Amino acid sequence: MLVWLIVRKTRQLSGEARIPASKSHSVRANFFGLLAEGTSEAIIHDACADAYSMAKVVQELGAKVNIKGNKWVFKGTGGNLKVPYDVLNVGNSGTGLFITYAVSALLDSYVVVTGDEQLRYKPGRYGQPLLDALKDLGAKAAFSVRGDGKPPVVIRGVVRGGKTTIPGINSQWLTPLLIAMPLAEEDTEVFVPNLYERPYIEMTLQWVRRVGGRIDNENFEIFHIYGGQTYKPYRFTIPGDWESACFVLAAGALVEGAEITIYGVDTRDVQGDKVVVDILKQMGADITVKNYGLDGITIRSTGELEGVEVDCKHLPDAIPYLAVLGTYAKGKTVLKNIEPSRLKETDRPAVIKKELEKMGAKIELKENEMIIHHSKLHGAWIDGHMDHRIIMATAIAGMIAEGVTAISDAEYYRKSFPTFYEVFKSLGANILKVKEVV
Repeated sequence: MLVWLIVRKTRQLSGEARIPASKSHSVRANFFGLLAEGTSEAIIHDACADAYSMAKVVQELGAKVNIKGNKWVFKGTGGNLKVPYDVLNVGNSGTGLFITYAVSALLDSYVVVTGDEQLRYKPGRYGQPLLDALKDLGAKAAFSVRGDGKPPVVIRGVVRGGKTTIPGINSQWLTPLLIAMPLAEEDTEVFVPNLYERPYIEMTLQWVRRVGGRIDNENFEIFHIYGGQTYKPYRFTIPGDWESACFVLAAGALVEGAEITIYGVDTRDVQGDKVVVDILKQMGADITVKNYGLDGITIRSTGELEGVEVDCKHLPDAIPYLAVLGTYAKGKTVLKNIEPSRLKETDRPAVIKKELEKMGAKIELKENEMIIHHSKLHGAWIDGHMDHRIIMATAIAGMIAEGVTAISDAEYYRKSFPTFYEVFKSLGANILKVKEVV
C-alpha cells in the first residue's frame, strides 16, 4: 500500500510531543542482544520499522526475541550463531544491512543478505569497501550478486582477524567490524583515514563497552580490536532519537507563532544530531533546554532566521532539514562537508535540491558543499524517493509553502520516526495521510 502526505501551509504549531527511541541505538540493541551471552533487555519506546526488521534478522541467526509493548527481551547466542534457513532480509535498514554482512561472516556457511527495493537499487547502498575488508580478515566469500556492491550479497566466513583499511567517508562500513570482530579468533587492526560521522562510531564503541568488550583506537584513525572476546548481557533504555527530534524542532523554528515542547531526548547522549539545538540558536531560534532535555526542550518561533554555515562532516542525516531551514533564513546558508550524505538511502544533497527546487528554492550544489538562498516556497508534487529524511524534510517545507504539497513514498517515514504523522497532526499541522491501494 502506497502512502501520500498532503501538506498545506500551517498557521499554528503548538503543544507537546514525545520523540520515539533512537533508530541507531535500536539497531545496535538487536545485534548486541544476538551476540551476547544470556538475556538482554532493551526498553524501546515507539520502536521504528528498522528495529523490527532487525529483530527478524537476529532471530534467523539464533536469538530469541520477545517483544511486549516497549520491552524487548533477547536471549542471545554468545556468538554461537545459527545458520539461517532463508535469505536474510533487512528491509530498509542500511546500518542493519552492513552489520548483517559482518555478523554473517562469523559463520562458516553461505549466507545471502538482501533488502527492500530501495536498498537493492538506489545508488546510496554501495558496500564494496566493507565486503573487501571482510575478505581481508578471512572471509571465504563476500560479493554482490550483481557485482555492483549492493544487495543481494553472498557472505561466507569465517573471519579470523588481521589487518584492513576502510575509507572514512561512511561510518556504516566501520561499525560492523567493531561489532563482529571482537568475536573473531584473532586480533584485528582497522585503519580508517579521515573518519567522518564520528558520533556513530562513538555510539558503537559505547555499546561494545556496555557488553564488556574492549577496543582501543588511536585518534579514531587506527582501531585495535582484540579477538577471542565474549559479550555479556545488557539492560538499557534506548534514548530518544535526535534525528527525529530535528524535524520537530526545525518545524517549530519555521512556522510563525509556533511553540512546541519535545520530550524523550537527552543532550548528554552520544548522538551527533543533538547539535541541532546550537544550530537553531545560531540561526536565531528561541530554544530552552531543561535538565539536559530530560524535562523537555521548548522551541518558540521568532518569526525570522539568519543564514549560517554548518560543517556537516559528522551530520550526514542533517542536510535535508538544514536545506529547508536555509530556504526560510535570511541571506544564505552554507552546508560544508556533505559528501557522507551522498552515500545514504539516496544522494541526499542532490535529491533535496531537486525536490526543493520544485517548490521554488534557490540552491547551489557542489561536490562537498551546498549553498541555500532565502526563497519563497510554493506547493509542488514531490517524489519521496523512498527516503524517510527527504519525505519528512519536504513535509515541513510544505508547512511554510503557499498552496498544496503532495509527497509520495510517505510510508517510509516509519523507518525512523514511526509517529511522525501523529505527532505533527497533534501539534496542529495542516497535514493529511492518504493511502493508495495498488
